[in-house]
Amino acid sequence: MVDIGCRPRLVRDPDLISIKDTGPVVGYRSIMTSRASLIPRFPRAGAQLLAPLPSGPLSLLLGRAARGMAERHPGLLTRLGPHAEKRFLIDPTDLPLSFLIHPQAARPRIEALSASASPAWDCRIAGPLAALIGMIHGAYDGDALFFSRDIVIEGDTEAALALRNALDDAEIDLFEEAAESLGAPGRMAGRRLRPLARTASRITGVALTRAEELL
Repeated sequence: MVDIGCRPRLVRDPDLISIKDTGPVVGYRSIMTSRASLIPRFPRAGAQLLAPLPSGPLSLLLGRAARGMAERHPGLLTRLGPHAEKRFLIDPTDLPLSFLIHPQAARPRIEALSASASPAWDCRIAGPLAALIGMIHGAYDGDALFFSRDIVIEGDTEAALALRNALDDAEIDLFEEAAESLGAPGRMAGRRLRPLARTASRITGVALTRAEELL
């Protein structure tokens, strides 16, 4: 295992919505191109619009999605093993929000937090939103992101590796999971919006759905 906990942290600017460019990612699989390229950053204007959103209602929606995901992918928690009791802070460094994941089997949940919050965590995974989503969807190679320092891990690196392996095995599609969490209306909307998600993914380079859905 490569110890990457000592790498420099990705830090937010005073507006809490941008990070420094760290150079091209070498060797990842991209849904856009096989060449190395910079990871897209979430637009500053869009991040500013998200800043005032209340975290409570978003946490409720994310918690519902987390429980549904655990039901649809029971192997996810099994694959995590003892690390299912850990707290994972997912920190998109180009957003004014972060997400604290509690994957425990009894009641998995995800809390949305403001960027200024300082929650207790066992493992922090930080990087641009596009890199975090793309790693889940298989559009970016996690090892390449780590070595290029587009993604930074702090704390329990074994837990981070277990989480990545569990997500890889489950082949999670966040677009589909979001639709499923809204029930029948969400599934209907998801079927209609998926072509738009594919188009947006090709244009922006952000993997809004799993890579195989874009072929």
